[in-house]
Amino acid sequence: MDTKNLEEAAVKIQAWWRGTVVRRTLLHAALRTWVIQSWWRSAQTKMLERRRRLALRLYSCQEWAVVRVQAQVRMWQARRRFLQARKAACVIQSHWRGHASQPRALIQGCYTVKASRLQLDIEILVA
Repeated sequence: MDTKNLEEAAVKIQAWWRGTVVRRTLLHAALRTWVIQSWWRSAQTKMLERRRRLALRLYSCQEWAVVRVQAQVRMWQARRRFLQARKAACVIQSHWRGHASQPRALIQGCYTVKASRLQLDIEILVA
């Protein structure tokens, strides 16, 4: 073999070796990129899940607060209606008692006092 053929063979071997090194380097870079992208996607998913949980917790707290306010308002309204009904019942009872205590019957009677006892004779006539 002459030197020209040896140089061409050396150039071919060098080209093949450089191509192999470049392909290996690109493969390693692609694998590293894939690992980084996978990690980033999982990190984004975790952050999104954390945000979703936080939003759900905030929504739940707000809903619970609304429910508590509604319960307080309903309790206040029920208590107000109860107090109004109780006041009306008291008014009706007081009027009824006043009406019932008015004498509608004619009471006649006589009494006599004897030495140690009181003797009463009461006669009630209902009109």
